[in-house]
Amino acid sequence: MNKKSATIYDISKKLNVSVATVSRALNNHPRISQATKDLVNKTAKEMNYKQNNLAKALKSGETKNVGIIVPFVNTNFFSSVIRGIEEELSPFGYHVIICQSHEDVNIEKRHLNTLLNAQVDGIFMSVSRTTIDTAHIRNILDTTNTPIIFFDRKKDISGISTVTIDDYRGGYMATEHLIKEGYKNICHFSGDLNLEIYQNRLNGYKQALKDHHFQVKEENIIMTGSSIEEGIEAIKKLWDRKSVPDAIFSASDFAALGACQELKKRKIKIPQEVAVIGFSNEPFTQFMELPISSVDQTPVMMGKMAGQVFLESVKENGSGISTEKKVVLAPQLYIRKSSRRK
Repeated sequence: MNKKSATIYDISKKLNVSVATVSRALNNHPRISQATKDLVNKTAKEMNYKQNNLAKALKSGETKNVGIIVPFVNTNFFSSVIRGIEEELSPFGYHVIICQSHEDVNIEKRHLNTLLNAQVDGIFMSVSRTTIDTAHIRNILDTTNTPIIFFDRKKDISGISTVTIDDYRGGYMATEHLIKEGYKNICHFSGDLNLEIYQNRLNGYKQALKDHHFQVKEENIIMTGSSIEEGIEAIKKLWDRKSVPDAIFSASDFAALGACQELKKRKIKIPQEVAVIGFSNEPFTQFMELPISSVDQTPVMMGKMAGQVFLESVKENGSGISTEKKVVLAPQLYIRKSSRRK
């Protein structure tokens, strides 16, 4: 049988002090002596006292909980962003509630409602690829004071702060690296162009080609998802054509991995015949037999910066001032064997 939790009235009776004294001691009130605080806390522990967090939240207006919505948690990128947010907020007493949208806008909507009903102090989110209409997000801004911070995948909504990397610059750097290695016919696996991050990576690819006097060939831009299987299928489609590329810049590491697997299966040498470079710098890229070049998104730093933006918004709300912030982090290019010809 579970031991029944005590109340502050039980503690008050046992110590022969007022209920107000017990309450203040438990809440670390400056007017209560350290000796009394220690005695009350010791007695509370012995009597199996559990503080009513809901009542505390109603009184303070804070639950010390924040929500995080990501498409999936089983990638290094999103799990690392979550780690960064948690590391930044934990010292301030915050706890995180993690939700997965599974790339479904309807699930995303349900999670937002659940988090709002839980009265979280803020919401961090990376939108799903099926999030086209953003009315459900705008409605939160119109009807609540709950701050929303977009990270990585964002929508341009006034009043919402964002933390991203410069995806355009990352796409440019990856493509320029391939050009400088001597590759002439560079193909791009674009990812889902409903998402702004993939549009920006594509635009960086195109601009790098133009700046180095290469023609942008639309047939070299292949719409893919972000999975190994779609990388494999993209290679099969390309090799059904007469003109095959000598380099591939993939907007996803997983699609890049699929490309490498299919090229190896076809006995095509990497990087001698075809170079491959990905995006995200997932851990597997550096530990493979043939390490894959990739653009790093500094996900832990992205999470920490998102956490800082949230903490600043909390301070601003207290002062009655609210400022929309746009934080753009610099990408880092890691060059490995899969694209190093020279």
